[in-house]
Amino acid sequence: MSVETSLRFDKDYVTQFSGSRQEPAWLLELRLRALELANELPMPKPDKTKIDNWNFTEYKHETSGSALSFSELPEEVKELIGSESDAVNTIVVLNGTPVFSAIGEEAKSKGVIFTDIATAVTEHSELVQKYFMKAVAVDEHRLTALHTALFTSGAFLYVPKNVELETPFQAVFFNNDNEAGLFNSVIVAAEDNSSVTYVENFLSQNNDTASVASAVSEVFAGAGSKIVYGAVDNFAKGMTSYVNRRGRAERDARIEWALGQFNDGNTVSDNTTHLIGDGSFTDTKTVTIGRGDQKQNFVAQIFNHGKHSEGYILTHGVMKDSASSIFNGITKIEHGATKSHGEQTERVLMLSEKARGDANPILLIDEDDVTAGHAASVGRIDPIQMFYLMSRGIPKAEAERLIIHGFLAPVVNEMPLESVKKRLVEVIERKVR
Repeated sequence: MSVETSLRFDKDYVTQFSGSRQEPAWLLELRLRALELANELPMPKPDKTKIDNWNFTEYKHETSGSALSFSELPEEVKELIGSESDAVNTIVVLNGTPVFSAIGEEAKSKGVIFTDIATAVTEHSELVQKYFMKAVAVDEHRLTALHTALFTSGAFLYVPKNVELETPFQAVFFNNDNEAGLFNSVIVAAEDNSSVTYVENFLSQNNDTASVASAVSEVFAGAGSKIVYGAVDNFAKGMTSYVNRRGRAERDARIEWALGQFNDGNTVSDNTTHLIGDGSFTDTKTVTIGRGDQKQNFVAQIFNHGKHSEGYILTHGVMKDSASSIFNGITKIEHGATKSHGEQTERVLMLSEKARGDANPILLIDEDDVTAGHAASVGRIDPIQMFYLMSRGIPKAEAERLIIHGFLAPVVNEMPLESVKKRLVEVIERKVR
């Protein structure tokens, strides 16, 4: 199925869709401009991955649904959230429609906004306009333009200045309509000297039906602020996924990413952070497991613009069956970013003769007075580790399982919610069987 297939949605459709949601004029104008660009711009060209025949056109865009009580939520969702008493600062979106929302009194009293993106657009239009598609360029390529024209769901989290929150915010995006596509926009904005933790879960059930997921996240950390962003992507085999997460950190700000990318379908993923201000910091940790015949391309990028800025990338991947994945880590220290530091590590564990995993650390340095380093490895399970475990009576399959969990632990342990960490372990167990 070629990505060159003509777009199925025209100007009239987009205009009607936007009007049905009572969106402001600025957003309709942006959607229509993006639709024009989607017909003109080329597809992205991920390194060493051909996506010419990937499905980016066959999906159902319409959304339907209504509000649900906690007890009415799908069991898969309740397992992620925990008990009803745990469902504080939580949003659930089912097949593109927000169906459940709860925000704690503490957050409300401090002026925090946490709602689905459609509600945010109508109730906080100027604030959304300030951030929407500002970290990700609409005209970057055809997929970013198409996303802007057709996005339906997502979350908006805004934290005012000097507000520090300990209770995490969580969003669950679940598709149990096998034909439904997901066009999801998330904005997390923390003003100066604030702090917040946000965690999202993506999951679907379409193993045999083709559909598309387009997930764009934009993270803005004001001066002196801290954002912890955790995510577990777990789309089924039928979902072709385009994931784009971008962050911008101002002076002395921190953005910490903990990403579990466990889709079963073909995936293109871009995680980029710009360290704009002096003293800014980011730490990007990613784990993934490839299985079956899926193809994946992962890019983790950090651009150091500010002086004394620091960026760290750690990626661990496990490859089995005939899966193929590319792991590109890019550290770019710009001219003028003196005293900056960049460090990255990509490690890939191979479980099959037919599996393929390429780890490519890249350093681009335009300044002399900096430090930077990288490491990469691709290999099989250490036979000495296997021998040690099996010599103590542990069966081969269990020994392999323990080694894999230990290999992925550096990221799994960074997940900020216990319920999400538990879910991540369960996903790993299922994928390495």
